[in-house]
Amino acid sequence: MNTEIKKRAEIWLGADFDEETRTQVEKLFGNAKELTESFYTNLEFGTGGLRGIMGVGTNRMNRYTVGMATQGLVNYLKQEFPNEPLSAVVAYDCRNNSPLFADVVAGVFSANGIKVYLFSSLRPTPELSFAVRYFKCNTGVMITASHNPKEYNGYKAYWNDGGQVTSPHDVNIIKEVNKITSVKDVNFESNPELIVEIGEEVDKIYLEKLKTLSISGDIIEKHNDIKIVYTPLHGTGVKLVPEFLQLLGFKNIIHVPEQDVNDGNFPTVVSPNPEESEALTMALQKAQDEQADLVMATDPDADRVGIAVRNNRGELQLLNGNQTASLLTYYILSNLSRQQKFTGKEYVVKTIVTTGLLDKIAARFGVEIFDVLTGFKYIAAVIRENEGKKTFICGGEESYGFLIGDYVRDKDAVVSCGMVAEVAAWAKEQGKSLYDLLLDIYCEFGIYQAQLLSVTKKGKEGLEEIRSMMENYRNNPPKEIAGSRVIAVNDYLMQQRTELYDGKIIPINQPKSNVLKFFTQDGAVVSVRPSGTEPKIKYYFEMRADLTNKTDYEKVSASLDEKYKIILAQLNLK
Repeated sequence: MNTEIKKRAEIWLGADFDEETRTQVEKLFGNAKELTESFYTNLEFGTGGLRGIMGVGTNRMNRYTVGMATQGLVNYLKQEFPNEPLSAVVAYDCRNNSPLFADVVAGVFSANGIKVYLFSSLRPTPELSFAVRYFKCNTGVMITASHNPKEYNGYKAYWNDGGQVTSPHDVNIIKEVNKITSVKDVNFESNPELIVEIGEEVDKIYLEKLKTLSISGDIIEKHNDIKIVYTPLHGTGVKLVPEFLQLLGFKNIIHVPEQDVNDGNFPTVVSPNPEESEALTMALQKAQDEQADLVMATDPDADRVGIAVRNNRGELQLLNGNQTASLLTYYILSNLSRQQKFTGKEYVVKTIVTTGLLDKIAARFGVEIFDVLTGFKYIAAVIRENEGKKTFICGGEESYGFLIGDYVRDKDAVVSCGMVAEVAAWAKEQGKSLYDLLLDIYCEFGIYQAQLLSVTKKGKEGLEEIRSMMENYRNNPPKEIAGSRVIAVNDYLMQQRTELYDGKIIPINQPKSNVLKFFTQDGAVVSVRPSGTEPKIKYYFEMRADLTNKTDYEKVSASLDEKYKIILAQLNLK
């Protein structure tokens, strides 16, 4: 057993830790591998906060690592806002230990003289973002691990604009957190007088604000009987999403009762991730039984939504995040344009791994579009930078996150579910389905067919392997992909684009990020990046082809699928 790791673990047997923790640490001494994984490093407070497996140890999510992170955040807040009263909002999702961790965070904030607005029960992440702005707080903390497996939990830190912390605050908070080297540095003595419980009164204000973003209330009224199956996947959307759909006027919302139960063990799914088709199995079956038009599923903290629509054979077909974002963006921009709502100062935002189709749609309606790094906090940063100068319309990312309007500064599945239903009503008004509308978009702009592949590499060894893979792609980029020459490489870590045909180097005006994008002569794009929240390396593929007739869609799509298989084989990813 590594001596240094053993010493780190022995500290957790001391009187500063509760009896249950000490007992669990003692048990780990009989399992060298688990002891190593739990103590070989400190759970990293990254640029968005914490995320990790729950358990005892310095590399695990527990009341002590959560307390240390919060004390570091407190110390930074006091530096940034000296001589003024500080306040914070704390919320949590359905995960195991989420209420406990939320209480720890609220306790440490209050112990340090900070007023805390603590949600009385679980709430969606976007409502936390909204509440930070509504209460004019300095910060907010959301206890969630989003769609990660059940053994994970996490901690998202927000700034006073309601967005997740970005530069320079993110790195400066990390520095302060890293200075907390012992639980003795943390003030755990909660001050109940500074903790204010909040709940349904904030829900009402939040939903009423979102309702103002609706564009076609008259059309909803005509088609309010659309059959919608909705599942929260055991998470926080269970109350607010159906409530918002009803507030908009939809009357035929069908639940999946087994998945309405809040449960951090997620008993009915392998993973509570709406990106994965398995997670929607029960909802799809319910939709078949009820002959529903539309299926929607939100992840545990209700910031992302996956949908299924009926294709032209009447079958339920899952859409990916790029397709949903394209439908929403097209609907919003086309209708605001038709209503002559544009002043020339509107814009949308997408991430660098999100479909290029959004660029084409924005250009069609004369709306500016911004590209940002992966992570919704960068979309929020653009909104903050342009506040008072330009008008944010909507923004999204391929990983099923979307935002409409700027009441919230993070992806919001509550408003997205409402708007998806509204688009379905708009399509129905034209005698179309959402699937028909998507094909209309493809006929106008071309098919942009995207695929995502995530390769999991667990543990310390996995992280080292991912680092090695990225170094190899950076130092030995592919010369051709699926028979088409690679003509350019974007390296966001080096902040430069290299044009391979002439060696020209062009600066990239983005923060540093370990992402590579390879562009081919025939228009394909392959992006590679390590996940910032999971032990994975992610590959994003997008291939484009013209579509002149809707009836040719399946044939053209199949040809792009074959191209994808060729790329996988070439990159040894089969």
